[in-house]
Amino acid sequence: MNARGLGPVAIRFGVGYVGSALIGHERLTGMLAIPYQRPAGGEHGVATVRYRCIQDECVKDEAGNYLAPTAKERHEKHGKYQSLPGDHPRLYNTPALIRQSPYIALTEGEFDAQASELAEVPAVGTQGTGAWMPYFEPAFVGYERVLILADPDEAGLKAADKRAAAMPNARVVCLGQDVNSFIHTHGVGEYRKRLGL
Repeated sequence: MNARGLGPVAIRFGVGYVGSALIGHERLTGMLAIPYQRPAGGEHGVATVRYRCIQDECVKDEAGNYLAPTAKERHEKHGKYQSLPGDHPRLYNTPALIRQSPYIALTEGEFDAQASELAEVPAVGTQGTGAWMPYFEPAFVGYERVLILADPDEAGLKAADKRAAAMPNARVVCLGQDVNSFIHTHGVGEYRKRLGL
């Protein structure tokens, strides 16, 4: 998290590490745990947890330096993320939806939503381009602007355009890289400027 510049928000988002797992979840040992917190919080304040590979051979170069956020990680022969069996797509960081703001950012991925929040821009994230569900759309109706932050690849731009077509208050913003990489490279001030804030 620190290598990505997200250390200051890791505790707020409840990000953790699976040091030892419950029976039946042993394959998650050594992974990062990313809880999907409910807006109301409380005793049952987590809707689900997604897990992310952080094995050294996947996230570091030969010299031991972290690849992300400025270089592509190498997750070969396995997925970067794992969801719990039977889990369905959800929006990440839904507490942002109940904060008063005329705008909200929509990112592809949990780390991008966290990076946006680090820049004090409320954001929710999807679990990738294929995880968008039409029943997410009503959550964005009351905003003056929905800033759809598209990853700079064909799949990311196509998905962002499709979402924007269904939301009259949406505007697609392509930063030329993902949100976390952009903020890490250019800073929060430049990020806010590119969003017109």
